[in-house]
Amino acid sequence: MSCDLTLFTDVSLSGAHVNQMMYGCEWDDETDKVKGFRQDGYDGEDFISFDLKTETWIAPKQQAVITKHKWDHNRALMAQWKNYLTQICPDWLKKYVDYGRSSLLRKELPSVSLLQKTPSSPVSCHATGFYPDRATMFWRKDGEELHEDVDLGEILPNNDGSFQTSVDLNPPTGDWEKYECVFQLAGVKNDIITKLDKAKIRTNEGKTGNN
Repeated sequence: MSCDLTLFTDVSLSGAHVNQMMYGCEWDDETDKVKGFRQDGYDGEDFISFDLKTETWIAPKQQAVITKHKWDHNRALMAQWKNYLTQICPDWLKKYVDYGRSSLLRKELPSVSLLQKTPSSPVSCHATGFYPDRATMFWRKDGEELHEDVDLGEILPNNDGSFQTSVDLNPPTGDWEKYECVFQLAGVKNDIITKLDKAKIRTNEGKTGNN
């Protein structure tokens, strides 16, 4: 976790100058060790930085020595930054990591439907409501994935943050029972398999089946 803050100060005699402050922290979730930093720059060059281990300020340039001595004697400022870098910042960082982990580990399986506009139209295997978007969908016959007579659609977002996709199959002339639609979601072991069944196909008219 890190933060950047840039301040602009106008100086009447020499024009505008830039004072940039960067601060943040690092947390090792295995050792639970925390590292914090604060660095100040002036006109694009390093000006002064805070050493958390020694609780002192480091001045790489002669121009910053006066500021270093002043800040070294400001114990309230020192305590404020130590508390932020070792307590507040790591606490927020851990929260963000937890939020991200729950999102990354989130798995939602879709509902799968068979759709067809007319009896002569392709049969669409449509999956919606899955998460994340790392999914694969295909038709297969007799256990073999089909690459011909199929049209794979894009993975599109839903309004609720989940996703949808579809794969179309040119209607077979026979042996419907040999076809099945397969949906695979990353991180999920079991596939969702939908047999090609005329009785389960939804048409434009809202009816089921092709008869």
